[in-house]
Amino acid sequence: MPVLPAGSTVGLFGGSFDPPHAGHLLVAQAALRRLRLDRLWWLVSPGNPLKRHDGLAPLARRIALSRQIARDPRITVTAFEAAHALRYTADLVALLRLRRPNLRFVWIMGADSLGTFHLWQDWRRIGTQVPIAVVDRPGATLRSLRSPAALALGKARIRESEAPLLARRDPPAWVFLHGPRSPLSSTRLRGSPR
Repeated sequence: MPVLPAGSTVGLFGGSFDPPHAGHLLVAQAALRRLRLDRLWWLVSPGNPLKRHDGLAPLARRIALSRQIARDPRITVTAFEAAHALRYTADLVALLRLRRPNLRFVWIMGADSLGTFHLWQDWRRIGTQVPIAVVDRPGATLRSLRSPAALALGKARIRESEAPLLARRDPPAWVFLHGPRSPLSSTRLRGSPR
């Protein structure tokens, strides 16, 4: 795990990234800028427990492709979940908080993920361990804001104008970030000729 000065703010941006694309980079850069993060850890997972894994590109390939896209020096591409044999985000967040208690983490997800967040293992625990930033995605805005997780965490939502303060807030706290959106989708890219 990267060593950073105490009090540094770190965005945790996880996913399968199969394949990673410019839309992922747009989310990462928006989070860095809008949340005023010191660093962002691009966490390539072994595979989403809610999705089928047949046809999933090898982890090493997804890491290499992510590194080609995420060339911003503030972004570190890694595979903590695989390195520690973790399957669920809640366990990953708990491990990071244990190993780096002096850092301020923020979980970053696309609005489409907020729509299914209530299906994640121990999703409520994630919401009590780290603040969450949700970055708008095409076609997901309204549906995600009406999702079970968004409604359950409704009182913890902060105004978008307060986004730069999110990493310093105690959880539960979350923000929905509007802005430029990419129509790119890993699912569609996998279905197209490479």
